[in-house]
Amino acid sequence: MPILSNKVIWLTGASSGIGEALAYELAHQGAKLILSARRKDELERVKGNCPTAAQPNVRILPLDLSETSTLQLCTEAAIQFFGHVDILINNGGISQRSLAKDTVLSVDRQIMEVDYFGSIALTKFILPHFLQRKSGHYVTITSVMGMIGTPYRSGYAAAKHALHGFFDSLRAELWKESKDIHVTLVCPGWINTNLSIAALMGDGSPQNRKDDTHEQGMSPAVFAKKLVRVIEKKKQEVYIGGAKEVLAIYLKRFVPGLFANIVRNAKIK
Repeated sequence: MPILSNKVIWLTGASSGIGEALAYELAHQGAKLILSARRKDELERVKGNCPTAAQPNVRILPLDLSETSTLQLCTEAAIQFFGHVDILINNGGISQRSLAKDTVLSVDRQIMEVDYFGSIALTKFILPHFLQRKSGHYVTITSVMGMIGTPYRSGYAAAKHALHGFFDSLRAELWKESKDIHVTLVCPGWINTNLSIAALMGDGSPQNRKDDTHEQGMSPAVFAKKLVRVIEKKKQEVYIGGAKEVLAIYLKRFVPGLFANIVRNAKIK
């Protein structure tokens, strides 16, 4: 029997891209799913595309990560669906395609509100539940940009770096509470999704086109299969992507001067 069979998994950003592919893979694994995103109709579509036998164990919970005042009630509703939650996958977020000098501050705030504050709000609201059960697993999808910084991603990279700082600290804190509460940080490289189409420009408008790097990126279905193995093994931090993106992380860590020279002229759009 698959390791994740019958595990209750709450997945944000489930209406498209990585989240959609992950929903299908987890359904095939026999997990009980709570799917969240803003668009209820898209969540219903994803549920309908899950295997027929799995659909009775799929619940829909629309939410908006930017509306943090609503997320405690959402968390309570998520717990009530199946009586508990085993795994929270923080996957919802938005991206950016603008130079810092051209980006109004409200756009930086919007990115931080969704990518950072929304995820940690859900994390904090479900924490008492995990502590009471002395069991739980946080899986947070960040980005290679959580480890490096490139042009056109200043606000996005800042939010993803912030997630790493928060969850590294949380992991260390929870170790003393229960060794069965785990924290996994997942850094995708370029994945062939529509993330870049909805990415915010400097004025807050969407880019409305897919980057070449995303078009040539890893299939979301392949990414989802790799991620499921990571979740099963309860790894602390992983990088899933092409060789260039993963190499960039190690260059930044071990040869920062060389990385700085390369990234100035690298094609990242």
